[in-house]
Amino acid sequence: MFKLLNPQKNYRNYRWFFTSDGTLVVGGKSDEQNELAIKNFLKPNYTVMHTVKPGSPFMIIQSDNPSKKDLDETGIFCGCFSQQWKKVSKSQKIDVDVFKGEQIYKKKGMKLGTFGVKGKKEQMKVKPKLILIIQKGKLRAVPADGKNKILGEIKQGKLNKEQASEKIAKNIRDKFDFPVSREEIMQAIPSDKLDVK
Repeated sequence: MFKLLNPQKNYRNYRWFFTSDGTLVVGGKSDEQNELAIKNFLKPNYTVMHTVKPGSPFMIIQSDNPSKKDLDETGIFCGCFSQQWKKVSKSQKIDVDVFKGEQIYKKKGMKLGTFGVKGKKEQMKVKPKLILIIQKGKLRAVPADGKNKILGEIKQGKLNKEQASEKIAKNIRDKFDFPVSREEIMQAIPSDKLDVK
């Protein structure tokens, strides 16, 4: 008899991707999921990223010793799935905080999905841009890695999520004769103000 995986501990139910070095990165899609991601995927020595300004997932690199590629790509991913994606201009970069799991704390009275970070944080600036690829059989929007077959590119623009999803589905069907559902695309891309190539 197969043991069913706890859905709260299955990374595919969260915001996730694999870096070009093969490291899994997991974060929340909502305030509730940020809480669950911290509870289920964080270890004290894991590296965590969150935008300097509020409104981003807590992205947790599932490694005690992440590579430079792991760090760079996670920073870009974190920035692209934050509120800053919609707020900064195309020429601006997004500021992302970098810290360890052991620095995170939660006090009574803190809002759902909100955590404090004690001690020193590093900071990185990222340019928000993603490519569409297939990872583990799923369409994912990830930072460019130079390894995978690119099905499309996503930058900041003027399309809403629905318009972008339709354009992506058409492009992938026309160029690659590859069927992909609108729902799968919606799950993979940032929330708004998109440009698709």
